[in-house]
Amino acid sequence: MAKGRASRGDQTPQTRSPAVDNRRARYEYEILESLEAGIVLTGTEIKSIRAGGVSLAQSYARVRDGELWLLGMHVPPYKEGSFANPDPARPRKLLLHRAQILRLGGRTAEKGLTLVPLRLYFTRGKVKVEIGLARGKKLWDKRRATAERELRRELARHARR
Repeated sequence: MAKGRASRGDQTPQTRSPAVDNRRARYEYEILESLEAGIVLTGTEIKSIRAGGVSLAQSYARVRDGELWLLGMHVPPYKEGSFANPDPARPRKLLLHRAQILRLGGRTAEKGLTLVPLRLYFTRGKVKVEIGLARGKKLWDKRRATAERELRRELARHARR
């Protein structure tokens, strides 16, 4: 390895720049596990993601025909693009190893489990999606999470005084 250079597997904070964070998913779902996947995009979609305005709010992932697809992600058309801009809500293929896809497909077949995108970010110029295997929260789970968050804020406020 060359002196002063990081190996390929190292992830420094500078290499990960957040593009979109799906905060709603963490509120609506209990995340059991998460993993990073690549995503197949066109050139104008990448430019549009860099410009901002991407929405992960209603998106989810499904295993179809041995492939993982991200559905419902809205990427607005690139303003400087031509008439050939892709459909903003088209399904986008996620890139994982076959064993990971088969394992996730088996897990989502269980009652109440789904795949939701948690974050969309850039790593070394490539767009990556962090997807999470999640179980939907009940209303009382959401109330408890809100109460715990408010309690932590109050304790932190009192600790500062």
